[in-house]
Amino acid sequence: QLQLVESGGGLVHPGGSLRLSCSASGFTLNSYGIGWFRQAPGKEREGVSCISRSVGSTKYADSVEGRFTISRDNAKNTVNLQMNSLKPEDTAVYYCAALRLFSRCGLSPSDFESWGQGTQVTVSS
Repeated sequence: QLQLVESGGGLVHPGGSLRLSCSASGFTLNSYGIGWFRQAPGKEREGVSCISRSVGSTKYADSVEGRFTISRDNAKNTVNLQMNSLKPEDTAVYYCAALRLFSRCGLSPSDFESWGQGTQVTVSS
C-alpha cells in the first residue's frame, strides 16, 4: 500500500521560502499523479497544486499561482513544492496525496487517496 511522507515544513518570515517534499518507500512516485493540499485551523482542506504522472502537467490554486512550483525529482523519488514569497495566510498543515486512478489532475481532495501525515508551515514575523 502506498504511504506518503511529507517533510520540509517549518517557521518562516513573510516573504521567505520553504521547500516541501513528498516521498514514498517501495513505490515509484513518477507512476502517480501527486497533489499538495493544506488545511488551516478551522478551515476546510484546500487544494494547492497537482502534478500529473508521466507527462507532468501541473495545476495551481489561484492563491499560490506564480509563488509556488510543484516538480518531480525522479532521482530522489520525491515530489517537491517550492514555496516562495510566503504570506501569513499560507500558514497551514500541508499534505501530499496520490491521485486516484482515472482521475484528472485537479485540486479536489475527493480525487486523492493515500494521504500523508502532514507537515506544519507557519509564516509569521
